[in-house]
Amino acid sequence: MRDSIGDERVPGRDLVETGELVAGSMTRAVAGLLFEPGSSPLRLDDRLAACLRDAATSAAELPLTWERARAGAALAFAAELSITRAHQGRTVRSDGFFSVSTAARSAAERLVEDVVQAARETTEERRVRHLGYLVAEVVVSPDIDVALAARALQLAESCSWRQLVFLAAVGRRDRAPLPLGALEDDPRGWRAWGAREDVSDLQRSGLLDPAPVVSRPGAVRPRLRPTDLRLTRRGVLVHRLLALDFVREDDVTAALADLELPPT
Repeated sequence: MRDSIGDERVPGRDLVETGELVAGSMTRAVAGLLFEPGSSPLRLDDRLAACLRDAATSAAELPLTWERARAGAALAFAAELSITRAHQGRTVRSDGFFSVSTAARSAAERLVEDVVQAARETTEERRVRHLGYLVAEVVVSPDIDVALAARALQLAESCSWRQLVFLAAVGRRDRAPLPLGALEDDPRGWRAWGAREDVSDLQRSGLLDPAPVVSRPGAVRPRLRPTDLRLTRRGVLVHRLLALDFVREDDVTAALADLELPPT
């Protein structure tokens, strides 16, 4: 990894390439795209590329390897999905999101900085992919302002990786039905208990619809099953902006298995 002038390492490019520890070898292609675009067959909106490049340069001096890797991977994933969205005909917004007005920096710059910070701080590397995807989704979504994007990021940070997978599972329910077993049964093992607590926490935080309410004293409460779960509007926001449709099938299968539902 060399710059175009001499033998000095390019710090921002080095950071993105370090993301290979989390995101795999595609980070090298993204690093080339950002720091030597003329040599890459890929294309990225100039405003977005500049924003990602500046963020990589700003984070280049991070001392801890895994923080550097997560930061670089998040930027690489943002570029990766942005290229995909461009191929799908979803153009980068032109509503001033990249413009510097009264603030010292643009809304896009502030969002990317927040995402890099979130990626640095997580210890669940699988979340990093979707943190990067949040940037890519927001920059093609003019209906999402910076405050709403920040809310989605805050909600995402409050979720564990398994909780994000549960949101992904509920969000794809029309394509892949969820299991029918009752969630109220008291599980014997700690893993199943923890998984069901994850679901309960998602309900308490307003990302999934709450459990059914008993309408009258003495009435039998309906048994809650995964197949009955629904995303709330804030759950839809997180699902959409983190592109949870891309959560891998094996992760969904593993999370649902953790519930250890009894047969119906």
